Amino acid sequence: MSLPAIATKEKENIAITSVIAAVFLTSFKLVIGILTGSLGILSEALHSALDMVAAIITLYAVKHSDKPADQEHQFGHGKIENYSAFVETFLLVVTCVWIIYEAVKRLITGRTEIEVTLWSFAVIIISIIIDVTRSRALLKVAKKHDSQALEADAIHFSTDVWSSSVVLIGLAGAAFHFYYADPVAALVVALIVLTVSYRLGKRSFNALVDRAPLGLNDEISGIVSEISEVKKFHDIKVRESGPYKFVELNIHVDKNMTIDQAHSISHKVEEAITAKIKNVKVMVHEEPDGE
Repeated sequence: MSLPAIATKEKENIAITSVIAAVFLTSFKLVIGILTGSLGILSEALHSALDMVAAIITLYAVKHSDKPADQEHQFGHGKIENYSAFVETFLLVVTCVWIIYEAVKRLITGRTEIEVTLWSFAVIIISIIIDVTRSRALLKVAKKHDSQALEADAIHFSTDVWSSSVVLIGLAGAAFHFYYADPVAALVVALIVLTVSYRLGKRSFNALVDRAPLGLNDEISGIVSEISEVKKFHDIKVRESGPYKFVELNIHVDKNMTIDQAHSISHKVEEAITAKIKNVKVMVHEEPDGE
């Protein structure tokens, strides 16, 4: 099996694990939430349900984003990962709207009393343990293969840890008859999710509109400036497509060089950039210096 195929398989496997975990947590939280009447747990159940949808979308994204370029998709299929992250952002915002609506309604009407049982605490504690485990696993594979879709999932599930912790505090408050703690905890969950939604949405939108990744132009400039045969360079252009980056630039070489010599320097520039930046495809145009 080739290295790209191994990378795709590894990303698929971790994405499948994430889907299975999301299905389990959604079912578990939903049952306990209905039995106890806890808005905090029910909001977590809805959050986990959307996590499940997001995990399925991520699985589709990582499965198809690594397909090679074809006649209809000449820059490859990497943008599928960016669309995946953008859809995930939308799902998170929908979650927040529902949570805020229910929490405010309960605070206004005063219907805040819930039944707190050992199962209430168990479902949240188990959720935290699973989310910590899968978040770390997702982030490890995401960084290894520079996958934005898996990284978005990892960030998403790491915030689940914080939101579940807030719900746990709300349940503890309810156990001591401070029932307003549950809807307040739900509002805090919504604020956490909204914050993450904004960050994920901004990143995916920037990639979709081909905004240059922050700091990458400077990094490329530093690499090219170390190649002595390049007299000067300009017009560095960078765009992202999922885990891949496409770079174009113009370099100036000695005008007395042959075409073969100039072409050789272009290859040297390409190799220097690809050696220091992962998943990058470089196009270099050489010009005679002085023109």
